[in-house]
Amino acid sequence: MIIAIDQSTSATKAMLWNEECHLVYRANVPHQQYYPQAGWVEHDAEEIYDNVVKAIGQLPLEPDRIDYSLAITNQRETVVVWNRLTGKPIHHAVVWQCMRGAEFCNELKAKGFSEMVQEKSGLLIDPYFAASGAKWLLDNVTGAREAADRGELLMGTIDSWLVWKLTGGKVHATDLTNASRTLLMNIHTLQWDDDLLQLFTIPRSMMPEIRPCDAVYGETTVEGLFKTSISIVGVLGDSHGALTGQMCFEEGLGKTTYGTGSSVMVNIGEQFAKAPSGLVTSIGFAAKGKTFYAFEGNIHCTGATLKWLEEQLQMIQSPADVEPAALNVPDNGGVYFVPAFAGLGAPWWNDQVKAAVFGMSLATTRNHFLRAALESIAYQVNDLVQAMVHQAGITLKELRVDGGPTKNNFLMQFQADCLRVPINCSDVEEASAMGAVIMNGLGRGLWKDFDEVATLRRSRWTRQPQDNEAQMDQWIAGWQKAVKQLLA
Repeated sequence: MIIAIDQSTSATKAMLWNEECHLVYRANVPHQQYYPQAGWVEHDAEEIYDNVVKAIGQLPLEPDRIDYSLAITNQRETVVVWNRLTGKPIHHAVVWQCMRGAEFCNELKAKGFSEMVQEKSGLLIDPYFAASGAKWLLDNVTGAREAADRGELLMGTIDSWLVWKLTGGKVHATDLTNASRTLLMNIHTLQWDDDLLQLFTIPRSMMPEIRPCDAVYGETTVEGLFKTSISIVGVLGDSHGALTGQMCFEEGLGKTTYGTGSSVMVNIGEQFAKAPSGLVTSIGFAAKGKTFYAFEGNIHCTGATLKWLEEQLQMIQSPADVEPAALNVPDNGGVYFVPAFAGLGAPWWNDQVKAAVFGMSLATTRNHFLRAALESIAYQVNDLVQAMVHQAGITLKELRVDGGPTKNNFLMQFQADCLRVPINCSDVEEASAMGAVIMNGLGRGLWKDFDEVATLRRSRWTRQPQDNEAQMDQWIAGWQKAVKQLLA
């Protein structure tokens, strides 16, 4: 049996999977979001670890079984800095949505470092990635810089923190996918880059060892839940987990994960290629001695927009309420909602803009507003895919999708209509966790290669584009006009 931890932006899930890739049981424990000032987002890393232990403890485990193993997939870019001697974080984790590193990133861009950083890392200089958050912690937490120079501090993304805690501080490691999202790894050598570390003033002594996704990461009893240690095998970032879980093992296959934010990722094969303007190149996944690259673009707020409508504006009781509202009107009434709550991600990459609504009139209703919010998710995904298609010459035969919003039939049909390609949904909702399970199985020799794994994929449904291309072109043009007004 495989225990998969999916440590996401809003909660920690522990899932029990059998070796036929069927989900047996799932437990979910949310954690608190901290917003110390406008544009800043934090998590308590110790709370997250405690929730991992708590979630695993809620699974129907059999104490006498000795064939358990543990796999991890995690929210990416969120960075933790902790003291290796005390085992305590020096501050809350800086979450990927946090904008506190924007000033330093803008300084680097103004000094002309953008080309060098993208050439080395495959990424754009942006506070979205982990490096500027780690630098901020070293520069602003009392005594942190001095402790780091003495070799007392460690840093890592959430996977590193969890592996370190689960192994009792014996293993400080990360996988290639998470490492490729820090702005500190050289995308060509697949190692930490001295020039990038120096640029962000981060001592090499803080950095975890980089391993393939299907590596063995250590052993754990999960704070005594198991009498005998179990192996931690299989670690990768959540979007990469979804790419793997969707069986996008071949060049040209792509997926979108709809979550708090959304990631659009396309496997481009085993050779590095510079991403189209506004996008980035990451490690897609690394296993069985092979490393696959991926073009990727990330949207900051998709599912988070629906949560905002629920929690902040209290316009809905749950995200499920948005679909019937959207279906209650024939169109958006000319209303366009650009949810730039944490700036705009790819392909726009502007962290200075704020969310805005365009086109409202006295005829605008709650239904128009909610439909515009829902449509904004599809428009943002369309922006990314079109950038890939037109700038990189990539043709998608279909887009494979996963995540909670795939239950929204209106959104999925609207997405197919925007993209003019079929949308295919796996019958495994927890695609990121399934990706971790696949890496676990590959690492333990359960499957011999990717072809054998690919036979396990099961499709739940496919949405074909409707015959409404002219209408969709008008609506997409309205969206792009709204975005350009915001960027002006």
